[in-house]
Amino acid sequence: MWESKRSRHKKEEDDDSYYSMSNKLKQEGKIDEKFEIQLSTLTLEEILALRLELAAKTVNYKLYGTNIWNNLPELVKDAVLKYAYVAGKTKNEMAMFLGIDKSRLRKLLKQYDIPNYFMRKSND
Repeated sequence: MWESKRSRHKKEEDDDSYYSMSNKLKQEGKIDEKFEIQLSTLTLEEILALRLELAAKTVNYKLYGTNIWNNLPELVKDAVLKYAYVAGKTKNEMAMFLGIDKSRLRKLLKQYDIPNYFMRKSND
């Protein structure tokens, strides 16, 4: 059933880390402290442009048919929803941050599969 509050701790009793993108990516070995420091010096626009450049490099700069422009709103919504999930102490706080009601938040969390994203291990 829907709960207005959720624990800031993960469900595994032996794991006391908080919901956090930083912690998740560190546990998966994708980032480290040095990377976070370097990343914090870049603007969001620079990060996105660099990420696109690196993706394009793997396919010899031929990103045809990816429909990036039309998918931008969904990519941004996914990122903001993940941030709201880690930043809000309660689902009510998350909904207030996003400017939506709790019913809409519930649907979005399910649609984007946000809770499972933070519960998945790196080998999933």
